[in-house]
This record gives sequence, structure tokens and C-alpha cells, in this order.
Amino acid sequence: MISPCIKKLIEANAMGLATIGKNGKPHNIAVACVKVEGDLVIISNTHIKESVKNIQQNKNVSLVVWNKEWEKACVGFELIGQAKNYTSGKWFDYVCRLRENKGYKLKSVIIVKITKIKKLLS
Repeated sequence: MISPCIKKLIEANAMGLATIGKNGKPHNIAVACVKVEGDLVIISNTHIKESVKNIQQNKNVSLVVWNKEWEKACVGFELIGQAKNYTSGKWFDYVCRLRENKGYKLKSVIIVKITKIKKLLS
């Protein structure tokens, strides 16, 4: 279960999403419309392509988030888990209803089941 403090940090900030490509090399992107439900991180997808391809081949991912005031007091976390991409169903319907997604053409939703959380130290 993701703590309320980490949930607030995730939902208020952009995050980095790292996947592994077919060539075995990491691929990193920023994601912004992210929600948390229990131990799931829910990522709305309006333009993500390469990461979705990577997830279809290797479901292991890592997310990183830190506070906006990181230069004053860096608080951050790496969340490790397994991802799945959905183009329909309850999670896709969920992100389509989000106020933040109004006016955007959603391609899919990426659901990450978090298995480990590591605090990042500065």
C-alpha cells in the first residue's frame, strides 16, 4: 500500500517512468497525469508509444518522484513494480472520467502494481 504522504507527492508532481527496451537498454520519460489507488499507480496515456511497446515485452518498470522544492530539501522515492497497458475496461474508463483529462484524446492507461518503494537520499 502506498502511504498517503507518497500518494500526495505522486499526484502533485511529474514523475519519471523507466522501462526496458527490446535491446535491454533503459528508456525514460516524464509522466504527469498520475493517480494512486492502493498499491497501484495509474498513468493516463495521451502520447506514450515506446514505453508501451517496452511494457508489452517486459512488464518491470521503475518510477521516480521528488518534491518541487527539491533544491531546499530533497524528498524523493523510487517505486518499483510491474506494469500493464489497457486500451479499454474499468481502468481506461476511470482515466477517461478524470477532470484533468478533459479535452485530451486518451490512447490507453498504464497500471503499475508497486512491489517496492525506496526512499531517495540526497
